[in-house]
Amino acid sequence: MLPCRALPNLVDMKPFSVNIAQNDLDDLHERLRRTRWTREIAGQGWSRGVPLDYLKGLADYWLNDFDWRAAEAEYNKHPQFVTEIDGQNIHFFHIRSSSEDALPLLLLHDNPGGVIGFLDVLEPLSRHFHLVVPSCPGVGFSGYLTSPGWTVPRTAAAFAELMSRLGYERYGTQGGGGGANLGLELARQVPERLVGVHVNAYVAFPSPEETEFTADEQRRLGIMQTFMQDGLGFNQIMSTRPQTISYGLTDSPVAQLAWIVEKFKEWTDSAAELPEDAFTRDRILTDVSVMWFTATAGSVANLYYEVRHDPGAYAPKPRVTVPTGALLAREDVTIRRFAERDANIVRWTELAGGGAYLALESPGLLVEDVRAFYATLTTTGDAGQ
Repeated sequence: MLPCRALPNLVDMKPFSVNIAQNDLDDLHERLRRTRWTREIAGQGWSRGVPLDYLKGLADYWLNDFDWRAAEAEYNKHPQFVTEIDGQNIHFFHIRSSSEDALPLLLLHDNPGGVIGFLDVLEPLSRHFHLVVPSCPGVGFSGYLTSPGWTVPRTAAAFAELMSRLGYERYGTQGGGGGANLGLELARQVPERLVGVHVNAYVAFPSPEETEFTADEQRRLGIMQTFMQDGLGFNQIMSTRPQTISYGLTDSPVAQLAWIVEKFKEWTDSAAELPEDAFTRDRILTDVSVMWFTATAGSVANLYYEVRHDPGAYAPKPRVTVPTGALLAREDVTIRRFAERDANIVRWTELAGGGAYLALESPGLLVEDVRAFYATLTTTGDAGQ
């Protein structure tokens, strides 16, 4: 592997640290105290949304026990920067490995979660990789969107530009869900720059002509069918009326809390009875707090709108030729032969448990698989910058 060269364009990178004003923290607490609670039909559990008693308990923890300053300090342990790309501020962690010739690795987050979803893997991954962890345009500390049109291809192009500004001409990616889609899009746009693409929670839709499936394939298809029939409401409203939903999510912290925690409940390992059985309440509330303090809920909703209204979003795409590693949780819906249709799958790992947020649910397993995948690709010296 070639030695890492000096990083250019640092003048365009402004150091950043999280420092939420005490007035904003006090305002959050006052709003939580004054929540106007709805009622519910008794005995429905999670079938109609987040149960009232559960949400009251979580909101009480947010008000009385959650330590935002500790979460803020955890953020600020890591070097952070902002830079403007294509008219939009981009916030990112940039964590250099102690190994100078380490491979740069671009970590691409999903929603909800943002870069919070990677907090538990930053330290172990940085032993082996130079890490770049951007907040997507319009998400968290990247700030509200300044223009329409932030599709997946535009975001991928912005991140390719970010890596160029940092001097990383060859690098790998890792991402789950929406982050997986971004990684594969980067592989289509700049395949010559990517050593590999590592994905989890990737969705590869079945070919229409397929009619025969194994028992495990039928199980995964069943999970997908249930989601499409009963779990897509959040997407429908954000992708059609993002401005309307943004008012409630920006004005009421409990509305924002319910909106996010429902996804953590539905998209983590089904063996977890409650979201905090998959990962901690503090991780959940760090994510919700960042969304609240940055007032970017409407911005996130607009990203869904862009996907829905992008004519190319669901059009056939060229097969990714960059080596791709896939890590599957038990709750994932991807079927290997459809993933291989879409990408050059060279590593396929199936786990006995887990959901869409493996970096939070099983950080050790994710780190192990990422390391093993890239180790096979960098032994020939092909990963130089």
